[in-house]
Amino acid sequence: MEFFKIRRVIPFMRHALVFNIISLLTFLAAVFFLAHKGLHFSIEFTGGTLVEVNYKQAANVEQIRETLDKAGLKGEVQNFGSSHDVLIRLPVEKGQSTSELSQKVRALLQEKDATADVRRVEFVGPQVGAELAEYGALALLVTAVGIVLYLWLRFEWRFGLSAIIANLHDVVIILGCFALFQWEFSLPVLAAVLAVLGYSVNESVVVFDRVRENFRKMRKASVPEVIDSSITAVISRTIITHGCTQAMVTTMLLFGGPALHYFALALTIGICFGIYSSVLVASPLVMWLGVDRSQFIRPTKKERGKDEHEGAVV
Repeated sequence: MEFFKIRRVIPFMRHALVFNIISLLTFLAAVFFLAHKGLHFSIEFTGGTLVEVNYKQAANVEQIRETLDKAGLKGEVQNFGSSHDVLIRLPVEKGQSTSELSQKVRALLQEKDATADVRRVEFVGPQVGAELAEYGALALLVTAVGIVLYLWLRFEWRFGLSAIIANLHDVVIILGCFALFQWEFSLPVLAAVLAVLGYSVNESVVVFDRVRENFRKMRKASVPEVIDSSITAVISRTIITHGCTQAMVTTMLLFGGPALHYFALALTIGICFGIYSSVLVASPLVMWLGVDRSQFIRPTKKERGKDEHEGAVV
């Protein structure tokens, strides 16, 4: 399905070096912020206290958040299961036990609404948080390896290597943005990063499929011309797909509240850079790694005969 069709092939590969220099500088900046500032982990990773509160009527999440902020309890507040249940995540407080913290939260909330009932209090230790961070990093590694193997088997090793470099470029930039602005990195954000990996590789597969197809059709074209034609041919599809996805993510970003804010923000950054990297990073890397028509199609009898004749002459 196409809303429009570009008749003229856009010479993307003519500016491939410029695009990749920009990507390299952005990548290095992200690495610098990650090393210099680090990520601001949520209590799932650092440890803290979970408090589940039930109300007789729909809970006013904003009012609960303001009440806790005024008392110096900076944490996450969100609905849990229904509009009557609220889950509060609070970081570890020095010199304060879990029972004292729960009593303090109960007193603050019942002062505003007498129906507030603290039903569950759980402490998440730093050791559990460290395990979550370790498993999260392992999930990223396994996903990256799986993508490389999939593209290697479906296309050729040059495509797998190019795609994973481009996709990890997206992941590092997302993490770099969270480190630069010290946005909270939580489990939903980790889920968004993993989703971006899969989302970006889908765009790479679409472009690579068209490249392979055009190698068979455009027998007299050079490699840059084949790649330019392939990218131009899928632009309409790219705009429709990413536009629809970003519309939904923007809705979550604007109306999803604090619970979905950073999740949607990570997806937004990933979608924007995913388009850029799949088209303007992965494709030039494939070209520079030496992709060639002979890797996808067998030479015709005429071409084989010509090669044999030239070899005999020599």
